[in-house]
Amino acid sequence: MTLATRTETVLTREQWHDREQAHRTRADELTAGRRDRAARGETHPVDDFLYTYYSYKPGLLRRWHPGAGIELADAADSARATWSWYTPGATAGSLRVDAAGFTTVKSDLVALCERMLRLTAARTPRFGCFGLHEWAMVYRAPEARHAVPLRLGQAGTDDVVDAHELRCTHIDAFRFFTDDAVPRNRFIPTRADQPQREQPGCLHAGMDVYKWAMKLGPLVPGELLLDAFELARDIRALDMAASPYDLADWGVAPVAIETAEGKAEYVRQQRGFTERGNALRAAVLDASLPGHSTG
Repeated sequence: MTLATRTETVLTREQWHDREQAHRTRADELTAGRRDRAARGETHPVDDFLYTYYSYKPGLLRRWHPGAGIELADAADSARATWSWYTPGATAGSLRVDAAGFTTVKSDLVALCERMLRLTAARTPRFGCFGLHEWAMVYRAPEARHAVPLRLGQAGTDDVVDAHELRCTHIDAFRFFTDDAVPRNRFIPTRADQPQREQPGCLHAGMDVYKWAMKLGPLVPGELLLDAFELARDIRALDMAASPYDLADWGVAPVAIETAEGKAEYVRQQRGFTERGNALRAAVLDASLPGHSTG
């Protein structure tokens, strides 16, 4: 995969330094809870998920990149000059992201990210899953998946699953279903067919925008990366609020998807996340891989 032709935008040292500082401040605010808990040896069943599931440390979020097609004036004497995937710009003393080098060396990864972002955004969203993937992960489970009590107990949780059709389309949720839950799902998602099955109404697909943006590394402007992280954090909050777990001790009010009101609230938020996710997919593609926008 090659980059489309793009006119370089030049940022003065003051401009890019201000953007870098603003990015670091925002990243520090977003990750403060995680860093404080880690220092105390504590964990959080909702907020820590994005750091353990995706395995990206707060420090990675703090590193600002301008993205492809941006030249940083008077940057050659900065620490950035030692970072991977930076190369001298057109003017003396400047740096830019080596977008062509990155996409050449990591062509398979870049192609996967582009395909997942583009195809997911193009697909019609589905809103009938009601977050039951989390319930399917504990359906008739012999032991608890997490050290958090079930809001309706094991029998009540199983009854909710029994009363619904499971419609999970996301392999990384489906792979955690209990053996009894697997045959109840309408779909059998696999890793091989993920690009053809992923759809933008799925909460986990929305969280994965953050993963794809992170994998594209310096091609993605730091501001977009943090937007994707914020989306993933907000989605995770709904994911757990709609789950079978009792998270009252953690200040999480349930979205009771076993009720009509809970289902309506879940879908309302799901639609909003779909819009935000698709807007970010298009923005990431346009900024990092011009010529491959979803729009």
